[in-house]
Amino acid sequence: MHYLDILPSSAHHHDISAIHQERQLWVNQEKKGFLRYREPYQALSRYSARHLDVSGDTVTIGNPDEVSDEERQEIMKLLQSFMPWRKGPFSVFGVDIDAEWRSERKWARLAAKLPDLRGKVVADIGCNNGYYMFRMAHQQPKYVLGFEPSVQHFYCFNSLNKMAGLDNLAIDLLGVEHLSHFPNCFDVIFLMGIIYHRPSPIDTLRDIVSALQPGGTLILESQAIPGHEPYALFPDTTYAKVPGTYFVPTGSCLANWMQKAGFVDIELFCAHPMSSMEQRKTEWMVFESYEDFINPDNPELTVEGYPAPLRVFLKGCKKG
Repeated sequence: MHYLDILPSSAHHHDISAIHQERQLWVNQEKKGFLRYREPYQALSRYSARHLDVSGDTVTIGNPDEVSDEERQEIMKLLQSFMPWRKGPFSVFGVDIDAEWRSERKWARLAAKLPDLRGKVVADIGCNNGYYMFRMAHQQPKYVLGFEPSVQHFYCFNSLNKMAGLDNLAIDLLGVEHLSHFPNCFDVIFLMGIIYHRPSPIDTLRDIVSALQPGGTLILESQAIPGHEPYALFPDTTYAKVPGTYFVPTGSCLANWMQKAGFVDIELFCAHPMSSMEQRKTEWMVFESYEDFINPDNPELTVEGYPAPLRVFLKGCKKG
């Protein structure tokens, strides 16, 4: 089932199809940058898990006894082709993947505030390797579409889901900028770790309002600076060594952005400081991580001297 088949008539089907075809032509090029991820995907596609568990902290695809020791070694090497792994944890036929982010902690913070996803059409914007999409699958949504422009994450998710065999999850090489082609399409939209990379965050939030069904829900997660006033930091070059960071708001500023974009029933339901217990180097992500982004002499500051980040979680609805 292609996701175009489940979208309502309000969707710009012709435009979405054209973008999809253009992106597929792009990603199917016979170039090294594409083959480095396509070839592991093709090799992993021959494995089909008999056991799947998306109910717990670790997304488990296949039991160890479903493959031989030699096959497990091959699977591990193929999965290593998708390094660095940012989201997890996963266990694939007994290969345990300890990702940079302890993503199960974020999911636990969201769980109590999630709307009922059963039978719903959901979008996960910037879905990465799909960890959260697999966690959503436990609630039996009608369909979850991941928007993800990264070739690495595109093939990583497709490898995992090819083995998992969930036909109500899919990913496309789309970005948040394509939401304008999906008016009144989604019951729930997740936007996690994205808003501070957008040069016009209120316009992005307005596009999300447009893409939601009347009465639909946005789950928004973002890094933020401490404080109760409605301020936003506009970093000079990088923030915590991350380029492309435009605005880092306080939680109240982010709530104001949502209100100005047209959301109602806005709730800031969680805020917590980041730490290297939650984002760190592992065998599956060997590059710099949180501890490298923070001033070693003052953990309340980034290496640039800005306030160290919080993570904030908000929920808002489109008018019914």
